[in-house]
Amino acid sequence: MYYPDVPALEPEELELLCHEYVEHNATLDPHLADQMGVKRGLRNLDGTGVLAGITNVSNVVGYDKKEDGTIVPIPGRLIYRGYDLTDLVDAYIREKRFGFSEVAYLLLLGKLPTREQYEMFNAVLHSYTALPQNFTEDMILKNPSHDVMNKLGRSVLALYSCDPDPDSLTVENMMRQSIELVARFPVIVAHAYVVKRHYFDDDSLYLHRPEPGLSIAENFLRMIRPDKQFTHEEARLLDLCLVCHAEHGGGNNSTFSCRSVSSTGTDTYSAIAAAVGSLKGPKHGGANRQVLAQFSLIKQTVRDWKDDDAVAGCVRRILRRELGDGSGLIYGMGHAVYTLSDPRTVILRQSARTLAAQRGMLDELELMEAVERVTPRVFAEVTGHEKVMCANVDMYSGLMYRMLGISPDLFTPLFAVARITGWCAHRMEEVLTGGRIYRPAYKPLIRHKDYVPFDER
Repeated sequence: MYYPDVPALEPEELELLCHEYVEHNATLDPHLADQMGVKRGLRNLDGTGVLAGITNVSNVVGYDKKEDGTIVPIPGRLIYRGYDLTDLVDAYIREKRFGFSEVAYLLLLGKLPTREQYEMFNAVLHSYTALPQNFTEDMILKNPSHDVMNKLGRSVLALYSCDPDPDSLTVENMMRQSIELVARFPVIVAHAYVVKRHYFDDDSLYLHRPEPGLSIAENFLRMIRPDKQFTHEEARLLDLCLVCHAEHGGGNNSTFSCRSVSSTGTDTYSAIAAAVGSLKGPKHGGANRQVLAQFSLIKQTVRDWKDDDAVAGCVRRILRRELGDGSGLIYGMGHAVYTLSDPRTVILRQSARTLAAQRGMLDELELMEAVERVTPRVFAEVTGHEKVMCANVDMYSGLMYRMLGISPDLFTPLFAVARITGWCAHRMEEVLTGGRIYRPAYKPLIRHKDYVPFDER
């Protein structure tokens, strides 16, 4: 919507400007970049990431690299502060308790909390769930957004104005800001979602406050549902999703964006807003929505969901750009680091099976597993390239959310609710130990031109 006192750009004017751009800005040949040794996407030619920093926050393991440079695929591991994600999740499941706030403590402070520290941390988190005075009215209710991520980014920047000491880079100040953000992200997202539903989907407007004594997952479900009702099992499954999404190394795009911006010495809110903007992208945090959309297409196309050949035929058409959005991608398959398996996928797949059986959606889950099973073979057939390929976390997270009755509008925002812990941990590490501003180089292809006066052009 244009402001009423600002004239809109006429179609002819826009067309002229775009024509000028296309004519004078040649498409860059990616092969030329490879020839020049340019690491496009900050990746080596074998797909591995360019080393840009060191970290004690986490480690993402998907392959072994031999002395001769050969990459050996191995089962994936995700390690939080030295602890294997699988071990953490196994403990939470075995003890039938919520794990996200413990993981937040671990990532922010570098150690597992004692019971007393855990209880203190939970109490502190709840005390910070309250948004600044009039914040909900001024920043969330006004100027509603049809995309919750944009509203979240705007709200993060607005929190700067509510902070009595927004720019200080002391450990104490950044820790306070981090805890506040971890506590407030679920509230901002839940309220932004409800407001979006009210203004754009003609739904009732209700704003529920978090309740003391409940976990972040419990309170989130309570805030987004009109009747505030949820089951313990639903909350535990959502908590599991948050734990799996809490952190994923310094090289993923949103965390790298946060670290890059943090290296300038800017404030916490600017750095986190940059990460939110990155996560929104469909190639990053928005991928789970694409998985769900493509999966819906596969369901409509394949008549017999239990026939692997029929599923393979549909996958083949997608890869050949004959079906779907024309990208030739099977969303949810493949990862920049993981090869044989994504540990988050392994965890969520099993939990999804249990929930699917309860919700009468086991056939849909098994169809998704069939897509995961046949894609590597069909990919090799269509492209002529053998590639070790596994399902990534986006393959099953969207299905988990859907089975929990969570709207696709919340898929990526929930990713942010979880990942704010990792972002803050990496930001503090970058500010305190990074030492240098990020400044990678780009290879210029421009040629010198002599200036031409106006009347001679």
